[in-house]
Amino acid sequence: MRRTLVSAACAVTTVTALAFPASAAPGPAPAKGVDSEYVVLYKEGASPGQAHRAVRDAGGRIVHENRDVGLATVRSSNPEFVHDAMDERALDGVAHNRVIGEAPKTPKRKAPDVERVVGAKNTASLNGKPSKDAEPLADLQWDMKQIHATEDGSYKKEPGDKRVLVGILDTGVDGDHPDIKPNFNRKLSRNFTHDIPTDANGAEVDGPCEFASCVDPNDWDDNDHGTHVASTIASPRNGLGIAGVAPNVSIVNLRVALDSGYFFVGPVVDGLTYAGRNGIDVVNMSFYVDPWLFNCGDNPADRPEDQLEQRTIVKAVQRALDFAHEHDVTLINSAGNERVDYTKPTTDAASPNFVSVPGEKPHERTIPADCKAMPAEGDHVIPIAATGQSTRKSYYSSFGDGYVAVAAPGGDKVDTADQRPDDKAGVWAAYPERLAKARGELNADGTPKVPNIIRSCKGDECAYYQSLQGTSMASPHAVGVAALIISKYGHRDRDHGGLTLDPRAVEWRLRGTATEKACPSPRTVEYVWYTQQDGKWVKNTSTQTCEGSEGQNGFFGNGIVDALNAVRH
Repeated sequence: MRRTLVSAACAVTTVTALAFPASAAPGPAPAKGVDSEYVVLYKEGASPGQAHRAVRDAGGRIVHENRDVGLATVRSSNPEFVHDAMDERALDGVAHNRVIGEAPKTPKRKAPDVERVVGAKNTASLNGKPSKDAEPLADLQWDMKQIHATEDGSYKKEPGDKRVLVGILDTGVDGDHPDIKPNFNRKLSRNFTHDIPTDANGAEVDGPCEFASCVDPNDWDDNDHGTHVASTIASPRNGLGIAGVAPNVSIVNLRVALDSGYFFVGPVVDGLTYAGRNGIDVVNMSFYVDPWLFNCGDNPADRPEDQLEQRTIVKAVQRALDFAHEHDVTLINSAGNERVDYTKPTTDAASPNFVSVPGEKPHERTIPADCKAMPAEGDHVIPIAATGQSTRKSYYSSFGDGYVAVAAPGGDKVDTADQRPDDKAGVWAAYPERLAKARGELNADGTPKVPNIIRSCKGDECAYYQSLQGTSMASPHAVGVAALIISKYGHRDRDHGGLTLDPRAVEWRLRGTATEKACPSPRTVEYVWYTQQDGKWVKNTSTQTCEGSEGQNGFFGNGIVDALNAVRH
């Protein structure tokens, strides 16, 4: 999730040959006779036969193909495959398949695009009792109150329609969680990924596979991120735990990320085109496509192969976004947690965050405004900034006038009087019990022993909930409102059954019914927060400037989404 105007197109250069100047050596190539895996983008207008011959002539064999956008997964033992493929007129781009290769030297990402705060206060018990007819943990849901997704608000006017399908492009969804299962569509759910137990050097990536095929079932989440997102959107009103923004709509798990939290281009493209072909109405995308936080086509800090890879990612993902949009999928993405203005130049020292060839490692780059974080900065995508419980823009949320479409509750655990973290200022949503047990977070009697987890029981049935913060948590609030808009104003989908609505109409109403919020005064804000390190409180600061008007600015876009306003008329 990064920079530039959402409507701006990234300049993409068509490469017919790949030259390596002396100042930008390509690095070690794969050894001859050793299989490497790539994703290959076909030239627009090339026939499948032409593309297949081109791959074969370059020394590759196709193991998977997405003809909706012309993207193939290819294996080759040709150490010059990238060069040879780009000499083929029917091919338009090549990237190393990040599902195979050397593991990153940094710890794997257990929850992509989420800010976790240590030193939180214990909130294992509720303050007060929920109002009549509300869910047991409703008093913790400041986020739903902020957007009027409550018993006296949007639930009364439009709680959502089961025929509306919401796709969760994420790490998976625990379809058996008691506060997800009633709305989980197992029949349509799919897993587009293969987990990687270890890399070629034997270093752990996803750990030992729990299933022999390394392909998780379509109702499984080994990370927790996707389950939290799904719960925020559509946990039902069932007398247990919480309720989501749209408690009657259907959840479809479109798993495109590994257990370790990496989102690679092939599965993301497959998930988006599947959504378009199968009548999914709106998708939540709380991620950026790995391994590049920003994709720059000609950054001199990158090797030519890396430049080509970044151009390929932008083009492939944009084709998939176009396909989904043309098939009436509303596309919503988190804005990013980097605390930077996406419309201004910045630096990136974290990319590539996954190493696929020897000698490759993250390096600092100056990022101009025409580089793209995908899919957030793709055409047709609605980027969402995060707010805290006071309605301020969350300290971690990235921003930018012309980038952010709207804002939504994402949590801000230091939006407190003493600027120390408090889990009550995070977003509470479903957490797989299996993970709580595996991570040692429960006492022998099943009660939580960590402050950011709470349990709710109804009779003999209990469920667990986790407090998180991040623009990953903001995006599903906007997705839930979009699902309510489709429920209220959609029409019959003659191709798939259910309901459908033009994404442009959904976005217009989502933006138009948001509660306008002006930039703070003064416009430049110094955020202050404290974290615990070695038992001591350490002060952190970040200076951020809001640009724009009350109705359209860099912190809040057109305003904070409002579930009740969106379906009031």
